[in-house]
Amino acid sequence: MSAECSSYLNADKVLVSGFSCPRAGGDARAVFCCGFQDIKYCCDDPHSFFPYEHSYMWWLSVGALVGLSIAAVVLFAFIITVCVLCYLFISTKPRSKLDTGLSLQMAGKTHLLFLLC
Repeated sequence: MSAECSSYLNADKVLVSGFSCPRAGGDARAVFCCGFQDIKYCCDDPHSFFPYEHSYMWWLSVGALVGLSIAAVVLFAFIITVCVLCYLFISTKPRSKLDTGLSLQMAGKTHLLFLLC
C-alpha cells in the first residue's frame, strides 16, 4: 500500500514537489500522506496530528482577542451603568431625616433650677 502526496507551497511559499509514501530511506510503516495545506509528510496513522504552526491559528487568536475585547467593553458598560444608577439613587434620596416620633423640648425654668441645686 502506498499514498501519493501532491505538491504544495510550504510556509515560506516555496513549491515542494509531490512524493510517494513510504519515502525512500524512511519508515516503511509510513504509508499514508498526512499533513496540511502548507506541509505534507508520510505517516503510519492517517489521523495523526503534526504540531506545526499554521496560518489559521493566527486567525483563531485574532478571533479570540476580538471576542475578549467585546466582552470587556460589555463588562465595562455594565459597571458604568451600575455606578450611574447608584449615584442617581443616592443623590435623589430626600435630605430630611426620618421622624422618630419623639419631640425634643427645652426643659422648663423650674426644672432648670432643680437641676442646678
